[in-house]
Amino acid sequence: MPFTCSICGEESTRICARCTKDACNNHLCEKCLRCSDCCECEVRLSEPAQEHARFAIRAIPVSEPALEPELNDEPEPAA
Repeated sequence: MPFTCSICGEESTRICARCTKDACNNHLCEKCLRCSDCCECEVRLSEPAQEHARFAIRAIPVSEPALEPELNDEPEPAA
């Protein structure tokens, strides 16, 4: 008779040692044999997916170029 995990609905073959609900291998702690709802261990039940560090670049809105004073290479005539 197949059982389903009370947390995620996947097939389970074991029960929590504390609440006796069905739990799959992903939601049952190997150390205390409790489901992830009842587990008080300080270890994670599953390792998080490891991602490589990425640089975040924030897009700066492009607006019209700032008006800069025109540089005149010619000296002003002396009065």
